[in-house]
Amino acid sequence: MIKVILWDVDGTLLDFPKAEYEAIKTCFRIFDLGECTDEMVARYSEINKKYWEMLERKELTKPEVLVGRFREFFAKEKIQTDCAEDFNKEYQLRLGDTICFCDNSYELLKSLKGRVKQYAVTNGTRIAQDKKLNRSGLIDVFDGIFISEDIGIEKPDVGFFQSVFERIGQYEKDEVMIVGDSLTSDMQGGNNAGILCCWYNPKHVPLTKALRIDYEIDDLNRIEDILIAAKACYGKDD
Repeated sequence: MIKVILWDVDGTLLDFPKAEYEAIKTCFRIFDLGECTDEMVARYSEINKKYWEMLERKELTKPEVLVGRFREFFAKEKIQTDCAEDFNKEYQLRLGDTICFCDNSYELLKSLKGRVKQYAVTNGTRIAQDKKLNRSGLIDVFDGIFISEDIGIEKPDVGFFQSVFERIGQYEKDEVMIVGDSLTSDMQGGNNAGILCCWYNPKHVPLTKALRIDYEIDDLNRIEDILIAAKACYGKDD
């Protein structure tokens, strides 16, 4: 029986591309950098993804990721890079301005409250996540929030999950499930920790890594079916 759900935030509960799009365009206006086209945002997104994956592989530190991605982006777009650090600080704040739920996730989590324990597990920055979780109301639904910046270890490192387990109490590994969109962060992390893995894959992206995926869903509301099925199996074994 699944008793604990570890929820990824960006790209799972909240529509990160929309928040990213608005945040970057707003920051371009604030810093008077000219027009930021949709094509430029798309190019930034690819750079950003590359940097976060390097962080997950421990090739870069978090500060190197946060500022380095903008330095590379600006350089490729022929923009002066000396504002990259200040741009990133403003960007972190602006990420919380746009709240868009994936699959009405807020109502889903609210309906699950009291039935299972629910925790946020995120590699996002403290300043960005605080604003997002407060403005979205998700902070009132979670039983706890775990941010890698506070823990000092990033997903998918098993140490991140060990820290979570130490704080949430004793559960069997098959009673804990992580739900997330990232193969390299969430699913790899769940594999490393030995817990159930539910891959949120709304765009039906092919599985490109040799990972254990216990459940694959394209709509978060299918979590209800997973919980019911898991409970039924538990009852039979019991």
